[in-house]
Amino acid sequence: MGSFSEMFFLFLLALIIFGPKKLPEIARQVGKTLAEFRRASNEFKSQLDGELRQMEIEEALKKQDAERAAQILPPHAGSVASGTLTGEASPAPIVTPTGETGASPDAPGHHD
Repeated sequence: MGSFSEMFFLFLLALIIFGPKKLPEIARQVGKTLAEFRRASNEFKSQLDGELRQMEIEEALKKQDAERAAQILPPHAGSVASGTLTGEASPAPIVTPTGETGASPDAPGHHD
């Protein structure tokens, strides 16, 4: 009930200050100003919500990219795809057209 008595007091004060002829005009101006403020406030809120949604979308895309990058791992050392082999592998013997087997020409200890 406090708000009703406050409104009534303000109405009486405005009536005394501005008079009965000016009061409707002032009320219209106040109404227009409040409507304009409400419209601007709603527009600002809409823009802010749009920006927040855009940021959430960008964040989700970055997260997806990071997950995809984590799924595509580089080859481990020692695998054929890495180009490095761990441990010593003996070279395969070479079979000549006559059926003789011998060491690879690249093998250590092979002499021509």
